[in-house]
Amino acid sequence: MSKRKLTKQQTWRIEKIQQERIERTKKRGDIAEELLQSSDLGAETEGIVISHFGTQVEVEGTQAPFIGISTRCNLRANLGQLVTGDKVIWRPKQQAGGIVVATTERQTSLSRPDMHGRLKPVAANIDHIVIVIAAEPVAHANLIDRYLVAAETVGIPPVILLNKCDLINDSNRDQLNALLDTYEQLKYRIIRTSTKDQAGMESLYQFLGDKTSVFVGQSGVGKSSLIGTLLPDIDISVGELSQKRKKGTHTTTTARLFHMPKGGDLIDSPGIREFGLWHISEDELLNGFIEFRPHIGYCRFRDCAHEKEPGCAILEALDKGEISKHRFQSYLRIKQSIRENQAF
Repeated sequence: MSKRKLTKQQTWRIEKIQQERIERTKKRGDIAEELLQSSDLGAETEGIVISHFGTQVEVEGTQAPFIGISTRCNLRANLGQLVTGDKVIWRPKQQAGGIVVATTERQTSLSRPDMHGRLKPVAANIDHIVIVIAAEPVAHANLIDRYLVAAETVGIPPVILLNKCDLINDSNRDQLNALLDTYEQLKYRIIRTSTKDQAGMESLYQFLGDKTSVFVGQSGVGKSSLIGTLLPDIDISVGELSQKRKKGTHTTTTARLFHMPKGGDLIDSPGIREFGLWHISEDELLNGFIEFRPHIGYCRFRDCAHEKEPGCAILEALDKGEISKHRFQSYLRIKQSIRENQAF
């Protein structure tokens, strides 16, 4: 597909926006450098970014005497874009506020495209992506596979959470068990919960207890109810669902880190909850199916498409039952959607 040619006015507008961003960044850096030269700053201490506000970040101290105390901080020049979950070194001002002077290396990073299609990080240092599905209506395997591939691609371990277990009955029990059995065989962790009768919630609390997690999944699976249960004293704004178009309204991607009363941290925003397959290649897709990995690179032809070529190691594994038919069909459908430039 050829790229759409921009008009002179559109080109001028893009260049103007970029220049304004450069000037804002330079001004922010100048302010930070002025602060560093003053005698108003305390000693360096450690912290974590819990939210982002324009040219400032909110940092929570993780070393005494600032443990649990949140401070609005400017950023030293050339630090790059900081996001929720980043671990930083900062210096407090004597009156109020502070300045971030350094960051530590991110263990993981979750990104999504901006309005121009460029990938931008939205959260860092996440331990698990919790993929929420519901007992009713029963989730399609292809949808679960898409979330699993997306999580595997960014290198963040996924967990499947079956919510609304109070709706399991004789009509859907066998279908659900068969659906989840495939993922249990692949060693994916399965958690079963119900916010209505609290079934399985204790197991969820224990799992989340020492981790930083995010919850993802489609509308209607109970993400907001789960998050509300995990954060009972926090008002989480939820993007409303358009009844006409059945699509979520525009919501911010700004993320915030919350401490759960029963242990563990949760990074949440409507943008993160809609995390999906953004800008991944066909090679990344192939690696996203963990049972495919032992067979990658063993096909007869280097440019094998893994569809009908002779000597394809993936197809041979399929014939031997080492790859399930439904997972292979998911792979083909997702690959087609990538070729058609459709994230979901």
